[in-house]
Formats: sequence, structure tokens, C-alpha cells
Amino acid sequence: MNRPTSRRTFLQSAATAAGLGVIGARTRWARAAAATPAPQSATLQQLYEFDYDQVALTGGALKAQYDFIHAHYLALDDDRLLQVYREHAGLPAPGIDMGGWYGADGFIPGHSFGQYVSGLARIGRCTGDAACRSKVHELVRGFGTALEANPVPYAGEGAWKMWPAYVLDKHMIGLIDAYRLSGMRQARTLIPRVIQGALPFISPVSRDRIGVKNPPYDETYIVSENLFTAAHLTGERRVWDLAVKYLLNQPYFDPLARGENVLAGRQAYSHVMALSSAAMAYLELGQPRYREAIVNGWTFLGEQSFATGGWGPNELLIAPGSGGLYSSLTTTANHFETPCGTYATMKLARYLLRFTGDARYGDGLERIMWNGLLAVRPPDSNGNSPYYSSYNPGAKKVFYPQKWPCCSGTLVQGVADYVRNIYFHAPGALYVNLFTPSHVRWRTGGRAVTVTQDTDYPTGESVTVRIATSAPAAFALMIRIPGWLSSDPQVRINGRTTAVVARPGTFAVLRRTWRDGDRVELHLPQRLRTEPIDRSHPETVALLRGPIMYSALNFAGPDTPVPRLHLPGLSPVTGMNAAYRQSQGGQDILFVPFYQVQNESYDVYFQRS
Repeated sequence: MNRPTSRRTFLQSAATAAGLGVIGARTRWARAAAATPAPQSATLQQLYEFDYDQVALTGGALKAQYDFIHAHYLALDDDRLLQVYREHAGLPAPGIDMGGWYGADGFIPGHSFGQYVSGLARIGRCTGDAACRSKVHELVRGFGTALEANPVPYAGEGAWKMWPAYVLDKHMIGLIDAYRLSGMRQARTLIPRVIQGALPFISPVSRDRIGVKNPPYDETYIVSENLFTAAHLTGERRVWDLAVKYLLNQPYFDPLARGENVLAGRQAYSHVMALSSAAMAYLELGQPRYREAIVNGWTFLGEQSFATGGWGPNELLIAPGSGGLYSSLTTTANHFETPCGTYATMKLARYLLRFTGDARYGDGLERIMWNGLLAVRPPDSNGNSPYYSSYNPGAKKVFYPQKWPCCSGTLVQGVADYVRNIYFHAPGALYVNLFTPSHVRWRTGGRAVTVTQDTDYPTGESVTVRIATSAPAAFALMIRIPGWLSSDPQVRINGRTTAVVARPGTFAVLRRTWRDGDRVELHLPQRLRTEPIDRSHPETVALLRGPIMYSALNFAGPDTPVPRLHLPGLSPVTGMNAAYRQSQGGQDILFVPFYQVQNESYDVYFQRS
């Protein structure tokens, strides 16, 4: 790609391409706007999320990845991140070019800046790390200075010509989180200016993106979720109106609401991400069609998901009954756009949990978190980043060919959101949705309550939940009972077996007056099981135990047949946690959780014996 044009030529050509002068757009934007309508959310939610600073990870595999991502993104150089914006603003631009997608000659220069800011703001809010807060403030200040000199909030041709709404959406969430989570007041004032500067380049109507390589490339239909939030932060009705304007109703949300599966052939990540805009529209407008759209969208997505919970081979959603998942095992290594896809799925699952209180969405969230985002190869300091997960025979975990791709932005946001997936609350009730060492701080009935989890799950089967409270507190402790359980769990309170309804796929209700030091012990028996890749190919299966998909290490090669899986022939490996071994043809095959695979080759689909 050629190096971007000068700032003067860039602004002139960009305004012409948009068909609307920047100055004229700024004049119209400056007119007075009515206040935003009040959201309808108060009566539409059954569960509520905790803020980032109320939950903390305290151990286990999720925390290990969380700590790594915290340190990795905190170490990114501010000057490098700001360079492309300063350069296009005609300002001094110190620092080494980022390269890859992000750099001056990149595919979408500066595209993930807002996501890095967002992820750091979330991690800083959760951990109380002053360095994260300081970095967020410095990055927003630097971005604001560049915006003063150049009102167009893009850093290169690829951003404004092909992906203006896509980049705007990332800028908005960065500024929203910088303001709400890091207390950066300037970020709030920049939000309407960024929207104002972006509008001349964005399609005047919401456009669908069909496929991957055919235009239009931009994804106007993903912006509504953050536009609604931006409208309430700024109090500007015109921003709220834009959010409504860009909802993809006729071709997507409305047929989904009617129960029509219209996913096939659509770009995978962007259309799953767009369901979060439908969820926000439900909260803002109170129209049931948006709730029905995301409920049905989740169902249709589940019908085309791999055992990891991932979907979209070659970034395309597939037709029902086509056998597309099975055929993809031998036609591609790009099976799931993992950080982006996991982030979109986790957000959608949380919306559905909030709207319905249905534990099944917790099951889906758990699966894709452990087998998707947790299982990616860690990024390195040179911009190499995970992107696709591969499920073909003899696969390896590799980096994307270009540095700083889109998944580098959703990686930090998704890991930062682990703490939001674990606990929820409702009036008089606290929900334990995921099992991992952690704690949550909550107030109910005027009492301060801290709930702590100690567990070796998912490799182990036991979870201990401890209650610390300033005074006896009456509330319901709601614990998700996973739908994959094949036998009843055991529930004990303060060492005594408790008669409680604990059906798989529901939340068990433990309602009592809790006292400081009370504890709940949960035993979740896990058995090995298989799961077919699709209905048309029941003989091709994945191996699972609890929520975890297993992989066979260093087995298949170009001339090696896919392993035949015989469940009774699997035996635990002494000295290896949650690992199993099977002998086949004189060869020992080692099976380990997929998220534990590092540099080995692996298989995740087998022939049923």
C-alpha cells in the first residue's frame, strides 16, 4: 500500500469521496439538539452486571492470562500508538511506526487505538492500577491534540475510505471507557467531535456486509450499541437518532425476530457483534422484536458452532444442514476468528443473561471463554497477535500474518471482561455464573457482602463459595448448574448436605440469612463425553470433559489417519492434571485441555470408535 497523502490532500480527497464537505457537516452538527430519550432498561432486565471494580480474579488460568495481557498492553509505547494520528495532523510524530494493520502504510491505520484504550481502562478500573489510568489519560490527551489540528478522526486512507464506521465504533468505545472507567473528562468532550468528524465519510444509510471479500466492506450496523451509550454521556439527541438510524432492521433484525435463519453467507464476526446493537436497542426502545432477534440469533448460532463454541469458518456463517463445519476441517485452517468472535459472543451472552436470567446462556459463555479466548497463543512485543483458531488435523496455534490485526484490539477488551462474566445480581439475589478463583463485593439490604470462590475448576470438580458480611444478610445465592452435567451435583452448606433443587441448565436457589463465615461447597462431577461436529456427520466428534474441549497432541501428520476415539480406552495420566491417554496401533495418544496446548501440533476432531 502506498504511503498516505499529505494532510491537505487527504482532507480534500476524503471530503470529495464522502460527497459532503467537512465544514458543512460541522455547521449542521453544531445546531442545537434535544435531550436523549430515557432508556426503557429499568423494566426489561432480570439480572444486572457488576462494575469492573467490584470483581477481582484471585488465581487460576484466567487470572494468569489476565495478568499477562495487563502487562503486555500497559507496555505499549504511547508515542508509537499516537504516531499515525500526529503525522496526519501535521504534528511532530516521534516513535517507531507500529507497522502491520495499524501503521502508516497499514491496512487500516490506527484502527485499534480505541480498543487498546478501552481494554486498559477496564483493567485499570478492576485492578486499581494507577499506571493504567495514567496511560489512558495520556493517550486520550494525545489523540485530542491531533484532533484539534485535524478534525477528521482517521489516520489513513484505509480507515476513511473503506472502514469509517468500523473505526468510529472503536474510537467511541475507547473514549466512553476512558471517561466512565478512568475518569478522563476530556474523553467525553471528544465523543461528539469524533462522531462529527466521521459522519462525512460514513454511508448515509445502514448497509449490510454480505460475505468477506465483496464490497461494501464497512459495517455501519455495528455502531448503534456505542452510539446509544455516547448519546447518554453527551446528552445529545442527534447521537441517539444516529443509533436508531443505523440499526439493521429490515434485512437482519426483523427476520431474525420472526424466527427466520438469515445468517448464512454473512460475515461472521460483524453480524454476531451487531446483535449487541439489537440488545441495546431493546433496552433503549423497549421493542420486543430486538429481544426476539438476539434470542433467535443465539439459537441459530449454536446450530453452527464447533465444540469450542466458535463459529464462522473463513469468517462466513454457514447454511443450516449444509455440513459446512465438517467440510471446513479439510478445506481451511481459519475456523474461528477467536478474540473477535469470543468477545462478541461473551457480550451477547451477558445481554441474554440480563434479559432472561436463563442459565443456558451462562453455559455458552463458559464454553467459548475457556476454549476460545483463553486458548489463544499469547501475543508478543513485536505486534504478532493471535487471530484464527484452527481445528483441522495436525493444526498448530500460529500468529496472524500481519501485525496488529483487529483481534489485537478485541483480545485486550475480551480478557478485561472476564470479571464481568462471573457474577450478576438482582434485587435480593447474587448469581454465581462462572467458577474460577475470584471475589465480588456487593451491598444488599444495607449490608456489605463479599462472596469469594476457591476452586481448581475446570480441571477439578469442587467449588467453595465463602460469605463475608458485616451483619447477617438475607438474600438468595443463585449458583449455575451446568447443562452438561450427567449426574446430580452435590451441594453442602457449612458442611451439611442441603436439600436444594439443582437441575442441570438452571440456577440453584440457596435462600437464607447468611452470616459471616458461611460457606457453600459444590461438587460438579465431570465425565468424558463426545459431541458430533454436526447432525450430518455424527461419526466425527470432539472430546469434552465438563466445559472443556480436549486435543490430541503431536499425533496427526499429512499421511496419518485421524485418531479413532474410544472412550472406555481413555485412562488418566499419572502426574498430569486432567490429561488422558489412549493406545492406538501401538502408539500412545495424549489428550489435554485445548487451552493448555502451546507449541505442539494437535487434533480436536476424531472418528468415533
